[in-house]
Amino acid sequence: MIIVCNRIPVNPEHAAAFEERFANRANLVDGMPGFVSYQLLRPKTDGDPYVVMTFWESEAHFKAWTESPSFREGHARSGTLPPQTFMGHPKLEIYESIQSTAKIERE
Repeated sequence: MIIVCNRIPVNPEHAAAFEERFANRANLVDGMPGFVSYQLLRPKTDGDPYVVMTFWESEAHFKAWTESPSFREGHARSGTLPPQTFMGHPKLEIYESIQSTAKIERE
């Protein structure tokens, strides 16, 4: 399993709008082959970024998502937030799960 973390520094004054944008997300990733789940993490410490986590069966599945028309469509919606929402560039991190206690249901 691959876990992709997108660390997004958000201006605290725009946190509510950022969270609302994710609450109303297009859900396009949900139907992608190999997609397992998604989480949006809110920082508990001032200055820390939000973290968007997606879980994938493989890195190839994640790569296929990033090259899909659905990816472009879903990410085009982020342009609706004003530039001052963000306090820097997001940082993408990709991890391979080597141990877990998670119970993941397979279709």
